[in-house]
Amino acid sequence: LPIYEENQAVPLRAYFGDKPVVLALVYYKCPNLCNLTLTEMASSLKRVALQPGSDYNAVVVSIDPSETPALAAEKKSNYAKVFNRAGFDSGWHFLTGSQDSISRLAAAVGFHYRWDEPTRQFVHAAGIMIATPAGKLSRYIYGVQYPPADLRLGLVEASQHKIGSPVDYALLYCFHYDASQGKYTLAIMNVLKLAGGLTVICLAVLIFFLMRKDKRAKTRTAWREAYQTREAYQAKEARHVR
Repeated sequence: LPIYEENQAVPLRAYFGDKPVVLALVYYKCPNLCNLTLTEMASSLKRVALQPGSDYNAVVVSIDPSETPALAAEKKSNYAKVFNRAGFDSGWHFLTGSQDSISRLAAAVGFHYRWDEPTRQFVHAAGIMIATPAGKLSRYIYGVQYPPADLRLGLVEASQHKIGSPVDYALLYCFHYDASQGKYTLAIMNVLKLAGGLTVICLAVLIFFLMRKDKRAKTRTAWREAYQTREAYQAKEARHVR
């Protein structure tokens, strides 16, 4: 799919290959919803301890073919102030494209929209997507609120655990992605399994220390009795000598 970034034609696959991608389809002249989407996306990713351009790419594509690379660059400059972290210039990409490219991309990711003539606006759903390095959609996050924890877990999963920490892997065991809600929810059964396993381990450790303590007590008692027996024997021998 040929698209444009800073007046340069670039294939969409250039933003994939070695890292997961946060994808947003919006239009830059949108008076309300798209601005909310991008502001929340930038604010939430700012709070995620992953580096854009290194751990992930953020790709924003306009669904309006009349919008220009100059307008995309202006929007990028605006949201750089919202993100206000290193890596924005190399990790965030604001793109434009032809109608054919936009339509093919929207169809590929299941993003539905239409032009509403009375309001002179595009009608579309709110949300962002997370894709794997291979370009396969992994997670949809609906609405205009994107919890940083959900974004981080989604990126870690999409990367096939190539980014993230052991804490993330533990959280992914306790939380699972609910496709109907577009967010991560508590995996009750996994939590119960984990709690049961920890209970068994704690009981085993407790029994071990109790048995060890009992063994030490028995050893001390045996030594005390042996000492007392020896003392008694020595006293008896002393009386016999006298």
